Amino acid sequence: MILLLPLNGDDTQESELTGILNVRFWATVEVEEGRVVEINFYPDRSGIETPCDAVIVMNNYEPVMEFLDQQMMVLVAHTQRTIDDIVEAYLFRELHDLSL
Repeated sequence: MILLLPLNGDDTQESELTGILNVRFWATVEVEEGRVVEINFYPDRSGIETPCDAVIVMNNYEPVMEFLDQQMMVLVAHTQRTIDDIVEAYLFRELHDLSL
């Protein structure tokens, strides 16, 4: 599973989830068998060549139609902000499907 995260920086420990309109870096996080395999950072989405399975957003009011059009799952991290917290919440199914 490859997760797409809009972040405020490009540091795996310090960066936090941010709104899509305020994104500074996009991160792809590859998760296999309950562990993170790889994390890559991109200054814009045009550099991402690998198809992502899901995008993680901060709330239900993010502009996500583009992702839905690409058949991506949209998950909401209401309280999780760091990459580690988001991955842990994903693994324990604590992220919520977007409510449209």
